[in-house]
Amino acid sequence: MSSHLTMKNLFDKKTLILLPVLAGLAIVLLTSGCTSNASATGESGGRGGFPPAAVEVATVEQKDIPISREWIGTLDGHVNAPIKAQVTGYLLRQNYIEGSFVRKDQVLFEIDPGPFQAAVDQALGQLAQANGQLAQAKAGLIQARANLGSSEANQHRTQLDADRYAPLAKEQAVTQQEVDNANQNNLSAVAQVKASQAAVETAKAQIEAAEAGVKAAQANVDTAKYNLRFTRLVSPIDGVAGMAASQVGTLVGPSSQAVTTVSTLDPIRANFTVSEQEYLGFTHQSGIEVSKLPLDLILSDGTTYGKKGRFFFADREVNQNTGSIQLTALFPNPGNILRPGQYAKVRAVIGTKQGALLIPQRAVTELQGSYQVAVVDAQNKAAIVTVKPGDRVGTLWVIEDGLKPGDRVVAEGVQKVAPGATVIPQAASGKN
Repeated sequence: MSSHLTMKNLFDKKTLILLPVLAGLAIVLLTSGCTSNASATGESGGRGGFPPAAVEVATVEQKDIPISREWIGTLDGHVNAPIKAQVTGYLLRQNYIEGSFVRKDQVLFEIDPGPFQAAVDQALGQLAQANGQLAQAKAGLIQARANLGSSEANQHRTQLDADRYAPLAKEQAVTQQEVDNANQNNLSAVAQVKASQAAVETAKAQIEAAEAGVKAAQANVDTAKYNLRFTRLVSPIDGVAGMAASQVGTLVGPSSQAVTTVSTLDPIRANFTVSEQEYLGFTHQSGIEVSKLPLDLILSDGTTYGKKGRFFFADREVNQNTGSIQLTALFPNPGNILRPGQYAKVRAVIGTKQGALLIPQRAVTELQGSYQVAVVDAQNKAAIVTVKPGDRVGTLWVIEDGLKPGDRVVAEGVQKVAPGATVIPQAASGKN
């Protein structure tokens, strides 16, 4: 009895030990069966057991396309004329409406003219005084010349007396005293002639000095009149006048900032920069006459400006800091719709590429400097292909190498595609 109970207890204990082992083995077998079924499903369906991914595909197009270039630019007035005060004074009035179109020589501001008018009057008075001194010097010259004439006539008479007395003295027809007196009178007359000649030269010098005084006085008058004229700040060009930087009552002068600026806006400039390499390639390209290329202006809202432009000039130097050169184009601007400071893109069509292969830009993926696209074959299997992209044309990209006409590329859903995976192709939408 005791032995029977012992064997029963031992069997019960072994059973309890084997139950967990048997349960674990059952779980392993079940899991293995499920995995095998899932793998079988994966081989016939999508990657990793998922169904095939639906992707948008686009067909590689081949056609002739225009090649264009775009550059970001800034608009500026064709001529920008800052209006600055040339004399110091207080602004008396403003004679234009800010932002309006003004004409050449139109008065925009007036500086208090009082002090400048007084300077003109004073200069005129000094000029009149200088002219009086000149007239007096000229009269002195006339008097000196008259005295010279009288002296020369008197000396001529005394010379005749001296010449007449000389032979008479030899014949003792006259006394020596008379001869001496005649010679003395002649010498005195000669001295008087020299003195009169010196007086004439002095009178001429006085005239020159007086004339110099007149010129100096006239220069003072001209300067005073110029200063008076500069109290009226006028526009040097036809154009649009900007906001007034100084208000009525402000003290302005040559060292002050411009009180406003007038800009010629028709045509308007578009300034943009290109790299040195692009500039060289552009100018060396055969068959292109840069000055005759029609240009488009793409405004900041994405619209294309309705007027064509043309190249105006290239700057004289390449910026050594940026390695770029500034170019300028001119665009008609009737009505002054475009304004300085606006940002816009300048576009130029520089040629045509024959038989270009085109795909949507969104189909191209860049990875560490390499460009790739996903290509779908006739069995809807995906393959990753490295391509060489060229120019961009709108939302399309020219592919130089790696694709052929008719290839189907994944335009949307590239992130779902792995090499060799089966996909469900759908026609690509027209979005970018």
